[in-house]
Amino acid sequence: MATTTDTERRGWTQNPDAVKQDILTVAVSEFAANGLSGTRVDTIASRTRTSKRMIYYYFGDKLGLYTRALEAAYLRVREGEATLDLDHLPPAEALAKLVSFTFDHHRNNPDFIRMVMIENIHNAEHLSASQVIRDMNVAAIDKLSRICRRGQEQGVFRDGIDPLRLHWQISALSFFNVSNRPTFSAIFGGDLFAEETQADMRRQCVDSILAIVSRPAGTP
Repeated sequence: MATTTDTERRGWTQNPDAVKQDILTVAVSEFAANGLSGTRVDTIASRTRTSKRMIYYYFGDKLGLYTRALEAAYLRVREGEATLDLDHLPPAEALAKLVSFTFDHHRNNPDFIRMVMIENIHNAEHLSASQVIRDMNVAAIDKLSRICRRGQEQGVFRDGIDPLRLHWQISALSFFNVSNRPTFSAIFGGDLFAEETQADMRRQCVDSILAIVSRPAGTP
């Protein structure tokens, strides 16, 4: 009779990609909750029914696992953006859709926000060493650049828009909504984070970004 260990080992060899993805999913959760120093690889192994040896085989060491988990968290954002098909929408509609997606993604994925907060505590030391993350985020700026360029060509966006600054503004509005929710709620109460209010906040976020890029009325 095959033991549980035998069954798990067959899973590792027959579908290693699924095993690695499972490890990364749990690792994001653990690192987001406990930070780099507070996370225990033993706990990740237990939650994924693998072993420390298997995790180290795939990711090298704890720091390698953390870096890959950080990459996986960013990848989820970029993959979500890729499904939006923004190039076939009018520029203002494309930008509104991207802002709405970012707001909702961050709100629905607090572990991503926590991972970014933790990496900021480490002064982006590990992110800076990841070519994968740099490449992914260059693509994000390129996406915004195309939207802005089309909007300018069609006369609906003003000249002089910096896509990097625009990305910062979208991120700032969406990120703070999650990163500071605990302290903001403790000081002012949680009404701002009720479903209906959050829907209003998302609309206001979209309106704010569109106001930044739109050509003023009467501008030739």
